Amino acid sequence: MPLAKERIYTVEDIEALPDGQRAELIDGEIYDMSTPTRTHQRLVHHLDRIIGNYMVEKGGSCEVNPAPFAVYLNQDDYNYIEPDITVVCDPSKLDDKGCHGAPDWVIEIVSPTTRSRDYGIKLFKYRMAGVREYWIIDPGENRIAVYDFENESMYMSYTLSDKVPVGIYDGDLQIDFSALNF
Repeated sequence: MPLAKERIYTVEDIEALPDGQRAELIDGEIYDMSTPTRTHQRLVHHLDRIIGNYMVEKGGSCEVNPAPFAVYLNQDDYNYIEPDITVVCDPSKLDDKGCHGAPDWVIEIVSPTTRSRDYGIKLFKYRMAGVREYWIIDPGENRIAVYDFENESMYMSYTLSDKVPVGIYDGDLQIDFSALNF
């Protein structure tokens, strides 16, 4: 007896979800997204503001987008992700629907339901797609994992009381998490 085939979902299925229902699509599998916590939202807001202010001050082509922001990671019909923070420095990748291709910098804030995806499949997908830098902020573990894929996948670990340098800006931008009072 042949094994039953699992359904492979596409971006069309994600776009057909009812208004307000958020999900991600990774390799044809849909992952529902839960409502973020207050701590999660505070982190997203603070990071968006700090990164955005830095970009305004320095100029350049980079753009920061907080979730919900669509990333069509592999420019195919089977991968659609909404990172918590997305930085894109190539304006040709952007349109009104989101980012088409690999962002330069992605930040994910871990929740209990996303832990294995953030540390596992997303880490792999972002690296293979060409993301330059990936941060995993884990408030429950007081940890920030920084992956600098541009420099041989160098990994650094920080706490939520450290200053964390941003690799894509050659350390010119450092985010002082102790100042965020978490």
